[in-house]
Amino acid sequence: MRISLLDRARTRSGETDSDAVMATVERAVHAENLGFHRFWTAEHHAVPGIAGAAPTLLLAAIGARTRGIRLGTGGIMVPNHSPLVIAEQALLLEALYPGRVDIGLGGSLGFTAPVRRALGRTVLRAGEYAADIEEIRSYLDGRADITVRPRVEPPPVFLLAGRNGLSLAAELGLPAVIGGPLIRDAERIDAYFRNFRPSPFTPDPYLMVSVDISVAATTEHARDLLLPEAWAYADSRDVGEFRALRPIEEVRRLVNSTGSTKKIDAVHAWMDTAVAGTPDQVANSLTDLLDRTGASEILASVSTYDRDDVSSIDEFLSSLRNESTNTFVSNASIGARP
Repeated sequence: MRISLLDRARTRSGETDSDAVMATVERAVHAENLGFHRFWTAEHHAVPGIAGAAPTLLLAAIGARTRGIRLGTGGIMVPNHSPLVIAEQALLLEALYPGRVDIGLGGSLGFTAPVRRALGRTVLRAGEYAADIEEIRSYLDGRADITVRPRVEPPPVFLLAGRNGLSLAAELGLPAVIGGPLIRDAERIDAYFRNFRPSPFTPDPYLMVSVDISVAATTEHARDLLLPEAWAYADSRDVGEFRALRPIEEVRRLVNSTGSTKKIDAVHAWMDTAVAGTPDQVANSLTDLLDRTGASEILASVSTYDRDDVSSIDEFLSSLRNESTNTFVSNASIGARP
């Protein structure tokens, strides 16, 4: 079972954004020691509770502290940047850490209207996203009419695929990352494999499944560990921001005291999208998820208040990997399904 980690640099109540960023770096070092395949970081602009706004900068720091684990953007939000700048940052990372870089691209606009205005794009018109991705790829592989520096081997590109993004990934011959409701959309998943057009870096379709994971001695405790993130998600609908994670007992009191049935339903709905349970239950669920989707890799998001719990879950997930399929792969074999 090939497993990698996605880290959003979530803050906890009582700590600074700097604390959260440094914790992400330390977690990446630990992830490498545990044998994880990749460590990806995300892009979130002006979102309280999330300290990571520039994944390429954060990965540069992580690369300096690690030696072999692959470093990925999960992802760079294409509408927020010039394609040229995205390509330059990707190639610079590849120059610093040859053969270790993954460029995950996504199509989300800023979290709120003021953020979207500040980033310079408030609407994504039909065809713009695909055109931007193709422009980025042309800079990376040297097909553009200008030569982007540094000139190094292009890192592989992944597409963070929403409902329509999966068909775009198939059309462009890109490995895809899916999560949320799309994991259960067998029709779109089957279409990705069926309609995939081979590309130089990805001769065969390659699918990663991104999912929140919680593991504990009992199912009840595993679900409790999800409460801080689930509450932050439900609360964001009212306050317009993802607040710092709070201790489990504090969140339980908030859940029990809220008079909003809608918010309680949102908490449980978020928790139901995660894989949570005892070690055996989680192992079986992940195996079933890979079998059901045809995916080759799990991209695990582990987020709860206590960082010791995060470390414990990381250690469990590392024990699931199969040594024969979780080795570090080269760019040329990135699409090979184990």
